[in-house]
Amino acid sequence: MITRQELEGQWNQVKGRIQERWGEVTEDELQQARGDTNQLVGVLQQRTGETRREIEDFLEEAVAESGGTMEQMTESARHYAEQASAAMQQQYDAMAANVRDGYMQAENAVRKNPIESVAVAFGAGIITGVVVGLALKSR
Repeated sequence: MITRQELEGQWNQVKGRIQERWGEVTEDELQQARGDTNQLVGVLQQRTGETRREIEDFLEEAVAESGGTMEQMTESARHYAEQASAAMQQQYDAMAANVRDGYMQAENAVRKNPIESVAVAFGAGIITGVVVGLALKSR
């Protein structure tokens, strides 16, 4: 017989299977019996006229199939996560290579034109200082 934890853990899937097989069972009846295997079996016996054993077998099968579905979903999620991780790693590697290339180009430009590089850095520093000073003064 299925346990309360199994029934609660797979409730949506089991409820769907019950409604597929026994359409005459109402949503209210299922909600009243939620999580209580004995009460669920009793409700299904009254509404369908099937034996306790038939209903218990059906519920055990529904829970077992739902567990398989969960395992498939977990495996699919794991697969997609691995693909996403690989894609992110490729993007990171490409970005790191671009940053290295940019750094090397900047280093080569400074080596070829050291005086101009110092003048540009000095000018950028002065402009930054003026902008920050004006921003602080306006407060």
